[in-house]
Amino acid sequence: MPVIFFDIGATLAEPRLNPDGSLALRPLPRVLAVLDDLGELRKGIISNPGTHEGDAERVAAALHEAFPGRFTDAALVHWGAKDSRALFDRAVASAGQTADDCVFVGEDARERAFAREAGMRTAAHPVFTRAAAEDRPVLRARIESPAGPDGPDLDAAVDATEAVVVEVVSERLALAMVTARGAEALRRAGFTVDLRGPVDTTGDGVRAGEEPDVLGGAEPDGEAERIAAEKFVNDLLARGEAVFEGEEPTARTTHVITREDDGRLTARRLRFSG
Repeated sequence: MPVIFFDIGATLAEPRLNPDGSLALRPLPRVLAVLDDLGELRKGIISNPGTHEGDAERVAAALHEAFPGRFTDAALVHWGAKDSRALFDRAVASAGQTADDCVFVGEDARERAFAREAGMRTAAHPVFTRAAAEDRPVLRARIESPAGPDGPDLDAAVDATEAVVVEVVSERLALAMVTARGAEALRRAGFTVDLRGPVDTTGDGVRAGEEPDVLGGAEPDGEAERIAAEKFVNDLLARGEAVFEGEEPTARTTHVITREDDGRLTARRLRFSG
């Protein structure tokens, strides 16, 4: 039976310092549901708590407060820098399984590469944990919503299956990561899904909360899509429903706008955990 190891920051939770100096972890969207779905599997941690004395104890306390009863095997909790395969090798040894029976879930592509050097399977987002455990690939995809105001809700459809929206390009087009199982569910819901190459061949990562663009060669191409993307961003700004990266969101804010290196403006939907 596979053993699943998770990174913490930007994968399982958003860390925050309390006024008294203690650490709090806010579970990221969909994470608690994923962990509950994996109830029968052994779960551990591979994470860097920091370099100061007491950091590991502080993060461990916050972990158990945010995820009570979900990481109970102390032998599967490993603290340290993930700058080589060494920590991942120790995690595999602690699991008492072959490396191929161990999965590392983390948003950082470089850390996933070290995990694969150690022989582990990897997932870029907690939503794809079971797919990694079952050795099913995660693919880059373009998802197009059907025309008309009464079409299915993409967020609801994505949240119900193995898919993660990475970038909203326009009102009808989104870039995503998805398994074949997730793609089929989206198609049944009425969406057009154009699958691309596997996620982990791109060398890119994804943060579970922020969901930045990780699609490498799958950026929208063509003048029509560029114009649609610009119109979508401009409409959000005109309605007061978006702010630029670094600005404080308001009660009406639904998207954060980022200016890419090539000058494009991209919209990232704000997602909140329940």
